[in-house]
Amino acid sequence: MVDTSDDWITSRTGIKERHILKGENQGTSVMGVKAVQGLLEKTNTRPEEIDLLICATVTPDMMFPATANLICSEIGAVNAFSYDLMAACSGFLYALSTGSQFIESGRYKKVVIVGADKMSSIVDYQDRTTCIIFGDGAGAVMLEPASENLGIMDHILKTDGSGAQHLHMKAGGSRKPASVETVAAKEHYVYQEGSAVFKFAVTNMANVSAEIMEKNNLRAEDISWLVPHQANKRIIDATANRMGVGADKVMLNIHKYGNTTSGTIPLCLWDYEKQLKKGDNLILAAFGGGFTWGSVWLKWAYDPE
Repeated sequence: MVDTSDDWITSRTGIKERHILKGENQGTSVMGVKAVQGLLEKTNTRPEEIDLLICATVTPDMMFPATANLICSEIGAVNAFSYDLMAACSGFLYALSTGSQFIESGRYKKVVIVGADKMSSIVDYQDRTTCIIFGDGAGAVMLEPASENLGIMDHILKTDGSGAQHLHMKAGGSRKPASVETVAAKEHYVYQEGSAVFKFAVTNMANVSAEIMEKNNLRAEDISWLVPHQANKRIIDATANRMGVGADKVMLNIHKYGNTTSGTIPLCLWDYEKQLKKGDNLILAAFGGGFTWGSVWLKWAYDPE
């Protein structure tokens, strides 16, 4: 379908495999439901206890209702209100920071954040610049009040809308609604100018990670893990170098899943959970279309089982 090879893909991205959600009527909510059900089982939480559920996604099941609404209905979260948040690959960090405010205000006790995307639904598999990168996946976390000095300590989130020209979907929104012509022109797929996005991502994801460390007087030796958005290994390496963090402190699973957009950071936490210890300092960092980018300083709140 596309002129490429395993060596070409691996040398440029670090990706070895991706997972694709197949089947009729299988939308992003299907993966979100599975992730939340696993979370509820792990934390021994009843769905009725959830106060709020935010789903970060750029591939909602439909324009409306929100995919978060569908997830809540499927899992039985009858007492929760829910909504979607869209910030491309930074979506999970935006949602995490937003959800934390509801906890910090004292208004709610249990907030679930879902990062989920079925990127295969908006990728042109004849476009080598995008189809090799993206996969499907979802992850979920629960936010609760902490009596100790743990959890989300600080966040820095940024946006530059002038970057939209380099990474976007041309049609399907109110500016250019779907038509026979837009479908024929393949304008409902991800459009990316790779070199421009790469240059901006390398600089800004690295800078914002260093910025949150400087703001909070954190040194490289204070950081237990960098948890980066899994878009490109070279961007991840540049961020780690800017922070002064060695490769042994970087969560990496891009080789297994590719870029799952909003799903990458929660999938990293899921993969590495057994290696995390209470009190570990984590820097979460992401960069996405929009442009959007940001970092979160998180003190891990529990020891492995």
